[in-house]
Formats: sequence, structure tokens, C-alpha cells
Amino acid sequence: MSPLNYRKRITTPEEAVKTIESGNRVWIHPGTATPLRLVEAMTQRGPELKDVEVVHLLHFGPADYAKPEMEGHFRVNNFFIGSNVRDAVNEGRADFIPIFLGEVPGLFHRGEMKIDVALLHLSPPDEHGFCSFGCGVDCTKAAAQHAKYRIAQINPNMPRALGDSFIHVRKLDYIVEVDEPVIQLPQRPVEEMHKRIAANIAPLIEDGSTLQMGIGGIPDAVLLFLEGKNDLGVHTEMFSDGVIPLIQQGILTGERKSLHPGKVVASFFFGTEGGELYDFVDNNPIFEFHPSDYVNDPYIIAENEKFVAINSAIQVDLTGQVCADSIGYEFYSGIGGQVDFIRGAGRSKGGKPIIALPSTAKGGKISRIVPLLDRGAGVVTSRGDVHYVVTEHGSAYLHGKNVRQRAEALINIAHPDFRDELTDFCREMKIF
Repeated sequence: MSPLNYRKRITTPEEAVKTIESGNRVWIHPGTATPLRLVEAMTQRGPELKDVEVVHLLHFGPADYAKPEMEGHFRVNNFFIGSNVRDAVNEGRADFIPIFLGEVPGLFHRGEMKIDVALLHLSPPDEHGFCSFGCGVDCTKAAAQHAKYRIAQINPNMPRALGDSFIHVRKLDYIVEVDEPVIQLPQRPVEEMHKRIAANIAPLIEDGSTLQMGIGGIPDAVLLFLEGKNDLGVHTEMFSDGVIPLIQQGILTGERKSLHPGKVVASFFFGTEGGELYDFVDNNPIFEFHPSDYVNDPYIIAENEKFVAINSAIQVDLTGQVCADSIGYEFYSGIGGQVDFIRGAGRSKGGKPIIALPSTAKGGKISRIVPLLDRGAGVVTSRGDVHYVVTEHGSAYLHGKNVRQRAEALINIAHPDFRDELTDFCREMKIF
């Protein structure tokens, strides 16, 4: 594309979002790639609009369009709930779509969810006119591909992430140039509890394993326990700064991966404040980004031998059912990629699907290994899919075990304060 044609597309955020009309469905580039200036301009237009459906995954910018005063103007439809829209969902002003993350792009490809306007946050175009989706290819490439209009916030600070992660500027209808930092998450110290859980996970990770690491304290802690491991690989929906030292130390090489050897394969990434991740990823060929329907495809995941998937939970019952998206009736997050990776790892040669969680919550007052899931709690991962459950008290292997054996193994890794109570339940229910 000639510089002249590029310049013709440049406008202000306020002008660009005039494309949005009442009744439209708008996709917002999620995660740390949220296009803040475009979202702000769209929200300011709220009083002029009616029944605009805003669709996105977890994102970290303000969600003022979800405030009570915006009811009737915007309605959020979430694939994954963050803290900025959680109240709106549970107060009935927003909606939640339970779906495996790997299946979201198919909704756009098949036309089941038509996108009118996609709000994007991209790197500047290279000499051939291609912009990178930067911090998140995820489901955004599919949404952009099928949107009627594409509005892009172009930012020189957005890293140029490589892989199947580009869109040509000729496909952009409006361009808003900004020069501002990309969103970074606050750095959180790894808690001692997470380290204790990670110490029980680390022995399950063999040399040459390929890892999937979700978001949170436990996956971050696991990275601290990989010293001395050799030729580990990564195939994960997301990662953060913790991969940098492991790559620099030669622990994460990917050389023994059976699929995409030598590459860190992912769909999106989150940098933290003061971290170097965005600079490290920029134009770095060790990273290869793909959309969620590829990265999260259980069949693709299973092609990686010795695949270790590490995911978290809110509760696990004594049969192995996993609740990870709600607290009772209140929706908390989403299904995300947990089942995609648990099933992929379960089918991997030598694979190990792991559910990891602290044994208690609320300062030790309640057990997270429970006789029955709370009323209204959703089952994200079925008991048939669960292989390993890990707490700070050890590891329980459930695959192929009967209900009595599962209950015994889970009670052994529950907090000691609750083991008698769990045992009494099993006796009452004739499990023991």
C-alpha cells in the first residue's frame, strides 16, 4: 500500500467510531491489546446509540460501557469474564457465553456470530504493509477477517509478534495513530502457597516436556521450579514474563518438541509492569503466534509428546469434577482453554493433564476439595477428563480410578483440617 493510501485512512478516534451504529455488534481486541482510545471514544458515543452488543474475551482496560448508566446503549456479551464486567454479568446487565476458547473463532468463520465493527490494536505496518496483532492473535484475527468494518489503533509500542499474526493495512477501514505504552499488568509476588503447590507439580515435568501454563500465581510459581530441567518446550494459549529467564538460561529450547520444534507457540501474552516481555517478543523468531482455533485444538495439542497442561480450579469434588468458572451461581471467569488443553494433554503420548489449586479458601476456613460442588457451580472439566489434581499437600492421580479410589486420593491431598469431614461424607454415602 502506498503511503498516500495509508494516510487517507488516518482519522481521529471520535471520527472512526462513528462507523458504529445502533444495533451493531462490536468486537474489542482483548487482553493487554485492548485499544484504549477507541474504546473510550465508543463509550463517549453511548448516549447516541441503542442496543450495541460489545463482544470480547478478558481485557484489562476500563469497561465504562458496562456501567449501569449505559444500560440500553451497550450490552456486553463475554466469552470470558474479567473484574471490569463481573458485576454487570451477575446483576443481569451483561451476558456470558460458556464455550471452549478453541471454538470461538469458528463462530465468526461460520457466520454464527456476525461482527459489524472490530476495534483493533496493531503494530505499525512493515515494508510490505502487514501489521501484527501484537499481544493477541487469539480470536481477534477471525473477528477482524469477517467484520464489516475494521478500525485499528496503530501503536509503535505494540510488539511485532511473528507467526500467523498479521493483517494488511489495505483491509483496515480507519486508522488511529497513537504513541502510548501498551497495557502492562501489575507485578504480583509469588505467594508461598503457590510455591508449595508448584513444588509438587515440578516432579511431574520430565525433560523434553512441552508445557501449557495458564494465568495466575501457580503457573508463575511452576516456572521457578524448572531449574535443572532440559529441553522444555512451550505450546500454550498465553504466557507472561516468566518465560524470559528460562529461554535465556537454555531451559526452554523446544528442541525436543514433536510439533513446531524450537518454537514457543502461543495465542496471546501479557507483559507486567517493569518487565521486558514486549521488547523480548518484538520480532523474535523463537515465538510463533497462531489463532485460538489452532493453538487450542486438542488434536494439535496432542501432537506434542509429553505434553503437560497446568490449569487452576475453584473447587474439585470427591469424584473429580472441576468447577473453574463460577462461585455457586455467580459467574466468575469462563471456560477459557482449560478443557482444550486438559483433553489435548490427555491424548498426548506421555502427556499429563494437571488441575492445581490451594486446598482451602477464605484464610483456611473452607475446603476447596469438597464432597459436592456448591449449588449452582458449573462443571468446566468433567471427572472423566481429570488425570492429576495437585494441592500444597501432594498430588492425586485419578485417571482410570474408581470413585472410592478417587475420593481416597483427593482426601489425602485435602487440608488436614477437613479430611475427617470428607471421610465421614464418604462413609455416609457408602463410598467407603
